[in-house]
Amino acid sequence: MRLESLTERAASNLSGRRVYGRCLCGAVQLEIDFPAFWAWHDHSVSSRLAHGAAYATYIGCWRKHARVAKGQESIARFEDAKTESTRSFCSRCGTPLFYERKRSPHMVNIPRALFTGRTGREPRYHVAIEELQDWTYRGERLAPLKGYPGVVWERPKSRRRPRDADGLEFLDLGGPSPVLSRR
Repeated sequence: MRLESLTERAASNLSGRRVYGRCLCGAVQLEIDFPAFWAWHDHSVSSRLAHGAAYATYIGCWRKHARVAKGQESIARFEDAKTESTRSFCSRCGTPLFYERKRSPHMVNIPRALFTGRTGREPRYHVAIEELQDWTYRGERLAPLKGYPGVVWERPKSRRRPRDADGLEFLDLGGPSPVLSRR
């Protein structure tokens, strides 16, 4: 991405608001014009591996509405010939920064997590949902884990078997079997 002049920035920002994001170490800072165009969760293998997470949440915006405010020299790029996409990341801390696709040359996708403020779009879409992993959290009920403040967990499902009066089984505790005597 190239840096734009202040005049170009002002002309492209129709709403007058900007949203700021940054990488983990702060070497790269970026900004987009508010609001973003759209937002989604990407479950594809390539995004899962690039982010080291179950899925990546992105915001998409027009390329002309996204700028690198600081750290252009700290951005490294990886071009994936198979998916015809380019992923950019901070060369200092490794934070994913941009995801660009050849088929959408006027759009740039940015990980939602880089922004502390609102971006103007909620992620309501899922891309590559068929690649969703079975270990991904899907909104199950969580409960606090006793003795570990701030940790919640998903309780295991009950293992109770339905009681059947005809199929009662007795435990063998290793002792003699009870004998019923008649008097």
